[in-house]
Formats: sequence, C-alpha cells, structure tokens
Amino acid sequence: MIDAAGATSCYVDYAPSFGRGPFGHYICTAVNDAVLHGMPRDYRLADGDLLTLDLAVIKDGVAADAAISFIVGDTRNPQDVAMIDATERALVAAIHVAAPGLRLGDLSHAIEQVLSGAGYLINTEFGGHGIGSTMHQDPHVSNKGRPGRGYRLRPGLLLALEPWVMADTDRLITDPDDGWTLRSATGCRTAHTEHTIAITDHGAEILTLPQQ
Repeated sequence: MIDAAGATSCYVDYAPSFGRGPFGHYICTAVNDAVLHGMPRDYRLADGDLLTLDLAVIKDGVAADAAISFIVGDTRNPQDVAMIDATERALVAAIHVAAPGLRLGDLSHAIEQVLSGAGYLINTEFGGHGIGSTMHQDPHVSNKGRPGRGYRLRPGLLLALEPWVMADTDRLITDPDDGWTLRSATGCRTAHTEHTIAITDHGAEILTLPQQ
C-alpha cells in the first residue's frame, strides 16, 4: 500500500542509537503492555487486546507520522477505553492551542493538563518531535511542560504530536528479545495517539487525517 501510493517507509532502514540495528518493518505494532517502537511479531490478536499502530512515511520529500490505539473485538475494558480517550483528548488540546507566536511549552502543558488530570503519570523520555524531510527532527515536544517556555512556533513548522501513557507507571523497559519494543515496566496496558500538524498563519492544520 505504501509503495503503491508512491511513498517510502521511514521505518525499514531506521537505526537510531536506542534500537538494535535497523527496524526492518513498515509499521510499529504495539499490543497491550507495549507502547512505543513495537516490532511486529508472530502473535495472534485476541478479543480485548489493546493495539496501537504507528506509521511514518515520506511522500514528495515530506515525512508524516501518525499513531492510533484501539481495542480488538467486542470486549472493551473500561480502563482501556478511558486511557485511549485521554490520549486522544490530550492531542486535541495541543492542536487547539497551536498557533504562531506560542511556545512549545504551551503545547506540552496542554497535553500534560489532560493526561495528569486523568490520573496518569507522564514519561518524558519520548514524546513528539519536529518532522520534515526526515521523520525525527528537532525540536523535541515533551508531553509535559511549562507554558510560555521553549521554541517559538512559526508558520511552516511541522510537528508530530504524540501523547502516550501507561496505566499505572511512567517507567519503560526495552523488550530483550527484539531490542526495540518499549513496554510498561509493570506490565500494565498502554495507549498512544499521534498526528502530524503544520503551523499555519491561523493555527494548526492536521496533515494525517484519513481521506474521505
């Protein structure tokens, strides 16, 4: 599908210092206690699993990055539903305040207010990021911050905003089997939501909405 659309995966050859060699897959698949950089594996999804899909591609020289969490099947744990809802509301809150002249801290604070208000601890090791000709660029966009601080937003700036939480911890562990998948340290479930936005003269435009 990516190739047919004339796009290129950002993940296949991705080899940052925190991963074990090139990622080697087109998509991140994080199930239940996995939250970030989930390496696809031979696992049959079950009713009630919490699944996050994270995809980044480059098309026409510009990268885009998006993630969505959802529950597989018909069994819906209320805690999972609430956690997904919190990350989605946090993302909406950050997008709503994004405008020229504001600071990255304003976006981070908007995310923090929603996630902390919902009772979740916030890990600041990984968060959103600048994006452009490559997937990961400066500036880092923390999911926790002080309003009025940090990089000033300007028209043309592209950002990937990605609130994520774990149900009862803020500590991560790396899966020893693949050297990539980040899991909750307690084995609790997780959720992750992401969109790529462009700062415009009038606010923010979401670049990764599904086409109708």
